[in-house]
Amino acid sequence: MRNGGVLMAIRGVTSVASMASSVPSSLLRQFGNKSSSSCVVSSSASASISLDHISFIRDVAVAKPPDNLSSMMNILQMQGESIISPGARKGLIPLVIPLTESPSGALTALLRWPTALPGMEMPVVEVHKNGVWLLAKNVDQYIQRILVEEDARGFLKNNEKLLDSFSDSYRDLYKFGDFIESHITDVDTYLLSKVGLFPDLIERKAAKYMKKGDDVLALVAGEFYTKNHFPGFGRPFVFNAEILLEVGRKPEAKDAARGALKSPWWTLGCNYKDVANIAEWDDEQIEYIKEKLTKEGKQEDLKKGKAPAQVALDEAAFLLDLASIEGTWNDVNERISQCYIEAGVDDIAKFILYRD
Repeated sequence: MRNGGVLMAIRGVTSVASMASSVPSSLLRQFGNKSSSSCVVSSSASASISLDHISFIRDVAVAKPPDNLSSMMNILQMQGESIISPGARKGLIPLVIPLTESPSGALTALLRWPTALPGMEMPVVEVHKNGVWLLAKNVDQYIQRILVEEDARGFLKNNEKLLDSFSDSYRDLYKFGDFIESHITDVDTYLLSKVGLFPDLIERKAAKYMKKGDDVLALVAGEFYTKNHFPGFGRPFVFNAEILLEVGRKPEAKDAARGALKSPWWTLGCNYKDVANIAEWDDEQIEYIKEKLTKEGKQEDLKKGKAPAQVALDEAAFLLDLASIEGTWNDVNERISQCYIEAGVDDIAKFILYRD
């Protein structure tokens, strides 16, 4: 079975430079020039906003709600987001918990890994037709990024009273003025060195090297990206393949793309077919998966000694892969849920099917 299934996003691009500059919609949001009177949300409203989501995460997704979820949702609301129901999941990859939607339609959510290890935090993702794009490894990291970027723009200096209307938890994550006091002039550099690694920032860094003609540093950045910084995500391997292709190393790009397709296809950061083209594959992998889903394919796995529960988990992962190609999630939800029941993961099975 592939590494623990997790996500994918549709961001069709034709070059490393254009891809890295095409940041996920959620990361282009700004607080803007709204007056504090129009943006302030009281602490009681804050609790009300996230109560449904906390209950949903705890009772439906059967996971631990992030401690600072309310703070993050409030900040996103200040950026112009609309809070949406956690059960508004029709047509979405069935592993996400919706949180907010931007005016442009970008959907921010938490990802509920189907077989998460104990203590594993839920990533913050942007949801797309073909899967998701990783925004941050966890809620706290995403809050830190937003606050750093807004501090660099001068928003926090002019609106500290506005932030006082929210939970004090953000103060434990970032202290106003730290970016200026660091004497680091580039926000991306500050974030990568002081906050954590973010996929779009690594890609942007590599793209800058490419633009400067420094292929070596671009290749180093691409290779670094793949070093298990984002376990379960295929996106780093796709980007590395794209860099290799950009610098004319086509055989290595092909191998890297084929390696990326060993990850869940909904974690690729682009449509499956974009990666298959680099891998120089037509429909071989699709046909292989379809064969594995047949009765004969499953019987063959059982004869080889694979546990029935693992065969069921593999089937769920394969179904998610195939659905990611065209975003046909609704067509497979019931069967995926049944697979998790067969694997003995009843909580996930119920979560998969839950809709408002």
